[in-house]
Amino acid sequence: MTKMTYAIAIDNAINGNITDEVREKLEALKVQLAKRNKSERKPTKTQRENEGLKAEVAEFLRHTLQGMQCKDIAAQFGVSGQKMSALLKQLVDAEIVEKYTEKRVTYFKAVDADEAQFLDGEVTF
Repeated sequence: MTKMTYAIAIDNAINGNITDEVREKLEALKVQLAKRNKSERKPTKTQRENEGLKAEVAEFLRHTLQGMQCKDIAAQFGVSGQKMSALLKQLVDAEIVEKYTEKRVTYFKAVDADEAQFLDGEVTF
């Protein structure tokens, strides 16, 4: 008798040969996939750092009178333009920051303070 692997169990199930051993192996696979796909994972270290940086960027933009380009904001915070662009996109999607274009140049500025979702000085996403 061969060792029951996930591949063998799936082959047997497809062919209609469902035994107790196959059923147990497929149920174990189902549990393993459920754990892997759990959306309640804790955020990674980088994700936690990015959340803090997004809050700082949103607060910074609230205190600027005019919009700023992504490259200028990135230089202010010492990060790459690519990373800042991704963070600004998340802020725009969360409607914390608005994006507008003037003469083919894109600027970012905070939405009005009344419209922004701020709780105790922290940005909610």
